[in-house]
Amino acid sequence: MIDDFAGKTAVLTGAGSGFGLECARIGAARGMRLVLVDVQQDALDRARSEMEAAGAEVLARRVDVSDAAQMEALAAELQQRFGAPHFVFNNAGVGAGGLVWENSVRDWEWVLGVNLWGVIHGVRLFTPMMLAAAAADPAWRGHIVNTASMAGLLAPPNMGIYNVSKHAVVSLTETLYQDLRLVTDQIGASLLCPYFVPTGISQSHRNRPAADAGAAPTRSQQVGQAMSDKAVGSGRVTAAEVAAQVFDAAATDRFYIYSHPQALGTVQTRMEDIVQGRNPSDPFAAKPALGEQLRAALRAPAA
Repeated sequence: MIDDFAGKTAVLTGAGSGFGLECARIGAARGMRLVLVDVQQDALDRARSEMEAAGAEVLARRVDVSDAAQMEALAAELQQRFGAPHFVFNNAGVGAGGLVWENSVRDWEWVLGVNLWGVIHGVRLFTPMMLAAAAADPAWRGHIVNTASMAGLLAPPNMGIYNVSKHAVVSLTETLYQDLRLVTDQIGASLLCPYFVPTGISQSHRNRPAADAGAAPTRSQQVGQAMSDKAVGSGRVTAAEVAAQVFDAAATDRFYIYSHPQALGTVQTRMEDIVQGRNPSDPFAAKPALGEQLRAALRAPAA
């Protein structure tokens, strides 16, 4: 756990918007040095200007977190400028939907590249730096937070490519927690599993590489996009409220972070399905009208 954030260094990916930006704001208010990472240059520039105006020392870099070489260059620059980070928020993410067999290879590469490989690169590059700092100073403390999703604990239909990426982040982070416990008491880990929070992730295709434009979206992808826009846009829990929970988790060594703990009943049902060997439960049991709407949209004859 980190008991005092002042003067500590934070690395935040996806720092131009959503949870990353809100965590940067908290970090600046608490006197942290900030390493801001985003793939969208204008959003990154705005974040850097805001944090510098708040008095924070900032290193801002446009980085594609899925790119190993770019992440390695970032880690090297960070080491030279600030040394090992105390707080790492592997948060950058993109959304994508559609029936699982309709996703193209490029769809899979893009979503897994950002959502999973971005976290993998953050873990593999920053954790050794943090362990070295901890070994050199018994008083040194650090914490890593990885952003997954409630979709990493469930299997909602018509968004399988996203589910797969987030389930992998859940497994990676739970394993990271256990691995760290084997070797150190100075570095903790947390897993952020947000539900529908207005962050801009439903419009993440804005940052998709131009070379990935590809074919027109399928009907299921269009339906998934519309449902995601509505669900995310109507979320009542704010990104700022979630960011406050992230810092609380780092300060108290709390692993699981939920934006909507009331959704855990569905997770419990899924776990009971697994333990009891039942077929997966209807994900729309609590909202049957929504399920009927999705089925109708996907089964309607093609125009």
